[in-house]
Amino acid sequence: MRFDIITVLPGLLESPFAHSILQRAQKKGIAEIHVHNLRDYTTNKQKSVDDYPYGGGGGMVMGVEPFANCIQQLKSEREYDEIIFMSPDGETLNQQIANNLSLKRSILILCGHYKGIDQRIRDTFVTREISVGDYVLSGGELPAAVLVDAVVRLIPGVLSDETSALSDSFQDGLLDAPLYTRPAEWNGQAVPPVLLSGNAGEIEKWRHEQALERTKQRRPDLLS
Repeated sequence: MRFDIITVLPGLLESPFAHSILQRAQKKGIAEIHVHNLRDYTTNKQKSVDDYPYGGGGGMVMGVEPFANCIQQLKSEREYDEIIFMSPDGETLNQQIANNLSLKRSILILCGHYKGIDQRIRDTFVTREISVGDYVLSGGELPAAVLVDAVVRLIPGVLSDETSALSDSFQDGLLDAPLYTRPAEWNGQAVPPVLLSGNAGEIEKWRHEQALERTKQRRPDLLS
């Protein structure tokens, strides 16, 4: 699976993709992640990518031409299943969206900055807009890293335990049950006996009950 990311701050994305699961996925050849510097597609000497908004108001707006130049160049080289703009007014990222995107072959992600990007880019090229929450960040780079991480870990062969991602929170509409590991007793607190019983059926029943109770307490909206 291939990700292309357009950003004005490529250095901000170096670390998230150079460690842990995302690094292993790339080394295995399961995922490709390519970051493109938007300034390389400007036509002015200053390499500026923003300008004042028409109609006035605070902040700067990222212009049409650099994004259009970069997107058209990339689209001439391959087809994209989705062109995603990371935006606070997009649909909120959830596990179902991540599951859906993990089935794609090629995704292009646009990272905004400053006040935002010219609406004409959104109207012309973007197929989907995704938010990571109801708050505003300085740019789309960190949300893009979150999206790629959420998607890549679902691709078969990325995780060493193929069933791990299937038991994550939200996969079945519930939060995950409490988790324990050795030692069996610490500071007077013991692991629930059922987890030490070896009875797979009882363990699965306990985990489902705990997941349901935790979801009722913390995220009752998921049950509706």
